[in-house]
Amino acid sequence: MHINLIAKREVKVGFRNPWSYSFMALFSLFSLGLLIIQSQSYMKGYTYTTGTMLNLILYLLPLMTMLLSSFSLTAEKEEGSWQLLSTYAMTTSSFLLGKYLGQALVLIAIVSFGYGLSGVAGMLLGKSFAFSTLLFLLAFSICLILLFLGIAMLIGAISKNRWQALTMGVSIWFFYILAWPTLLISVLSFVPYTWIKPLLQLATFLNPAEFVRIFSVARLGGGSIFGPEYYKWVYWADSPLGDLIFVALSLLWISATLFIAIRVWERR
Repeated sequence: MHINLIAKREVKVGFRNPWSYSFMALFSLFSLGLLIIQSQSYMKGYTYTTGTMLNLILYLLPLMTMLLSSFSLTAEKEEGSWQLLSTYAMTTSSFLLGKYLGQALVLIAIVSFGYGLSGVAGMLLGKSFAFSTLLFLLAFSICLILLFLGIAMLIGAISKNRWQALTMGVSIWFFYILAWPTLLISVLSFVPYTWIKPLLQLATFLNPAEFVRIFSVARLGGGSIFGPEYYKWVYWADSPLGDLIFVALSLLWISATLFIAIRVWERR
């Protein structure tokens, strides 16, 4: 009951937030840019164009998710809303789960609007995305939103104000999206050769952006680009149970981040 109320409240507040419309405008321009990239070549399966589109989404969407959602939580502290809500018979888990669901709906609405706008623009220009391509990009984006939203809840629980949330969000985004390959190669260069494969597979699960990207590319038929080190990831992604395993891993990641966020929020 409380989860639904908090989620509805979060959706209302989210669509009144100027940041939401700023990100909506930015993502709409971004999706139109993807339309221009896609129109330059026919896309079927995994191609250079597909990889470029996925990488561009990886650059923008996690940062957008973490900033918008962590700001929503820190605003509750700065404006005193949480102090008022805590006087009601409501648990911390209900509050954060409601925030998570409400923010997820707001962010999914933003990306859906962006892709819908690019689809309409493409139809008018005669260079539209294939419907299957739009669905794939939307599913890829929703996966990123749900996974990084858990991290955003944790950032919001730790941060005391928006400036701390901004600093932590940008730092985590830089670590996971930009610095990850370099740091991974540097660390693995110091371990014995026989440890590289298991450590690489374990490290991949610790980066939500990376395992969503690997799963998506493998399902498009481009798993061979990752080399033998990722053979097991590509194998289960292509298997009949690949979708179930991916959903289970995603739920495990989301549950872990939300559990830690709840514990941190209660301690603070």
